[in-house]
Amino acid sequence: YIKDYQAWKASWEEIHSEIVHPEYEDGILYQSEVIHILNEHMDENSTVVHAAGGVPGDIHKLWKSKATADYHSEYGYSCMGYEIAGALGIKMAAPDRDVYALVGDGSYLMLNQDIVTSIQEGIKLTIVLVDNHGFQCIRGLQTSCGGNEFGNEFRHREEESQRLEGDFVEVDFCANAKSLGASVLQAKDEQSLIDALAKAKDQTRTTMIYVPVRRESNIPGYSWWDVPVSASSNHPKVQQARQDLEEAKKNQRFYY
Repeated sequence: YIKDYQAWKASWEEIHSEIVHPEYEDGILYQSEVIHILNEHMDENSTVVHAAGGVPGDIHKLWKSKATADYHSEYGYSCMGYEIAGALGIKMAAPDRDVYALVGDGSYLMLNQDIVTSIQEGIKLTIVLVDNHGFQCIRGLQTSCGGNEFGNEFRHREEESQRLEGDFVEVDFCANAKSLGASVLQAKDEQSLIDALAKAKDQTRTTMIYVPVRRESNIPGYSWWDVPVSASSNHPKVQQARQDLEEAKKNQRFYY
């Protein structure tokens, strides 16, 4: 068993390294890189808070814990907007810890007002906002189940088609966070994110680090999600997704 375990661990370390050090030319960060850089930056007296979207699944695979309390996830109900409010609660419960809220742009827009509470109460948080122009995790699930992508990206409606397929809506997250009282830093690559995290640590009030990331920066799944797919659709992609579901369910096991 020990030999098997060591072999599995070595195999995963190789995969992990490829995921957190992807090869590309255009310089736009992957979400996996942001998680890795944050993980490297944090110490035993830090806690990362995350909730909805693709972040919890990615952190579950990639995070290398340094202490029992360095990781806090709300994923039972995937509550969008939990991140900043949850981080505030953790900081109140453990004032001596450095608390980081890792949040996507979609979840941030759901509930960002507790930045004001943190400023009001003098409770310093570090918010790392990864911007991929919408709810890309759910967009990926939507298309993987055979559906056409709809309503999960922040796009303008096109006049001709009257569909949400136009240019991206430009949201100034930095101006928003500043208006709520936070200090704001921006990062566009590995080094600038490392520098921003170091600067944020020295801040005395809540600080947001804004990081644009790739729209499609999903990492391999390694598991199966039992998501219902229409059994009566005439769409070929949906029909194929239904067949895939039925095949996968043959291997489903119950533990009650």
